[in-house]
Amino acid sequence: MGAAVTNRLSRSEVAIEQTWNLNDLYVSREAWQTALKKTLADFDAIKGYKGHSCESGTTLLACLLALETAYTDVVQIANYVMLREAEDGIDPVNQEDSMTFGAADTQINLAMSFLDSEVMALEEDAFKKLFTQEPKLEIFRLFLEDKYSKKKHMLLPKTEEALAALGELTGAPYGIYSMSKAADMTFDSFKDEQGNDVANSFALFEGKYEFASNAVVRGNAYESFTKTLGKYKNTYAAVYATEVKKQVALSRLRNYESVTHMLLEPHKVSVEMYENQLNIIYKELAPHMRRFAKLKEKQLGLEKIRFCDLKAPFDAEFNPSATYDSIRETIIGAVGVLGEDYQAIIKQAYNDRWIDYCDNIGKSTGAFCTTPYGSHPYILISYQDNMRSAFTLAHELGHAAHFVLTNKEQRIFDTEVSTYFVETPSTINEMFLGQYLMKQTEDPQMKRWVIMQLLGTYYHNFVTHLLEAEFQRRVYKMAEENISLTTKALCDTKLAVIRGFWGDAVEVDEAAGMTWMRQPHYYMGLYPYTYSAGLTASTAIAQQISEEGQPSVDKWLNVLKSGGTQKPEDLLKMVGIDMTTPAPIIKAVDYVGGLISQLEALYA
Repeated sequence: MGAAVTNRLSRSEVAIEQTWNLNDLYVSREAWQTALKKTLADFDAIKGYKGHSCESGTTLLACLLALETAYTDVVQIANYVMLREAEDGIDPVNQEDSMTFGAADTQINLAMSFLDSEVMALEEDAFKKLFTQEPKLEIFRLFLEDKYSKKKHMLLPKTEEALAALGELTGAPYGIYSMSKAADMTFDSFKDEQGNDVANSFALFEGKYEFASNAVVRGNAYESFTKTLGKYKNTYAAVYATEVKKQVALSRLRNYESVTHMLLEPHKVSVEMYENQLNIIYKELAPHMRRFAKLKEKQLGLEKIRFCDLKAPFDAEFNPSATYDSIRETIIGAVGVLGEDYQAIIKQAYNDRWIDYCDNIGKSTGAFCTTPYGSHPYILISYQDNMRSAFTLAHELGHAAHFVLTNKEQRIFDTEVSTYFVETPSTINEMFLGQYLMKQTEDPQMKRWVIMQLLGTYYHNFVTHLLEAEFQRRVYKMAEENISLTTKALCDTKLAVIRGFWGDAVEVDEAAGMTWMRQPHYYMGLYPYTYSAGLTASTAIAQQISEEGQPSVDKWLNVLKSGGTQKPEDLLKMVGIDMTTPAPIIKAVDYVGGLISQLEALYA
């Protein structure tokens, strides 16, 4: 008989020091409800500007100042309810509050839809005249110019109001996916190598068992995991197909050249920059990663490396301590290259409970960082006491520090950064951590281990998310060609993407075709490819800082403080990186190839 299944904790059983402090946003649910009521009244008052918001620069300034205050409040309100649901998605109170805010958010968007319509209705001369009438309006120039740039895709005001009123419904696919994943999915236990029953969950599989040193554990955990995915694949296919069809329909309504053009517009990058990321990495990285797979197959003594073996450790017996507490000083030391002020932000994240690092029933999977304007960042992670989790934590702390610096320097409407750029400040921290660890040792085994951690970062961004992006590109193409997005079509497409990348170097089973079900990114526009864009840029910047020192550090810190005041290509040009060309992508791919060559040499 096997041992009893290890029970996961409920949220109420988790030690408070392992959780974030949401009291910094609202001291109670009642305080949140009061704030929501007040904010709805504030937006209702702003609605009084409808019909005359742009009659003069002075009137528009008053409207925008009121909107700025109300929007700051609603960002905090939205984050509070989102964080509550992320920490425990099965709590009926959290579910109720999420739905309450969803309805309120639709009401707010409906109330404010007039502003976009009235700004875009202006002729160009009238738009420019607003700034000469009221010089103080200059503080909102970027915000207004961004709205005005979408003029040609604006629908009639009544149509825009109707779409805003449907906001809660158009956001339903993501909500349904998230709720099902957090609240409904349960996984069978599986047998470990000693025949013990072991509990499985989304977080445990992705954060622990995929990295298990034992092939039996990896295989059995994968079988348990994909068995549950299989039970949901038809439902999730219907939900995802709805999301894709919605985006395609909107792109046609708004007269975009394609759905890709529409989804890239908020990124403020060209289709060519997007295509470069996918085309170059998918084609040029594949030979390097196949070498990597074959090396792993040989070192692990596998007859054939399987899809579920790809994250297995090389040196299973060598596992330096990487507990949540022990890794703290290592991360702080690694980012020391950016100076004491930057380090102070990381220290505060630990000291003031910005981080929720436990694993409990109902908690959202994966990791994220959110930074509500006027408050501090919040980081969610289910820390698993391994170095992959340490790199993930360093990554999320990079997001936190970025927006602490941005929010301090910019007004709220100028803090939003293109998703094309947003992963650069996070992935560069992973580069710093790898460089720091490498400098601490001359031991070949330790060097191999550090290289594997760096390759874990590239695997995550240049393989996992890049293959998501390639899948996404193919799915949108299918939708625009009116090809039905059935469960089989989605699984077959994902399988083709994975097998096309790995070739015959890896045994890719049919269940791998359900990998598209694992990430929420498909409900966030063209988000997956941005991970590779961010890491491409951070690779170049980290190398530059290593070579040039303080001058490059100063440039990079200025970029972090700039927020959304520049397009991503212009932000990166501030540090001498030109992402409009293939050169940085090719250089980053070559860097990965170099890491694999070093690994091969260390195992020779």
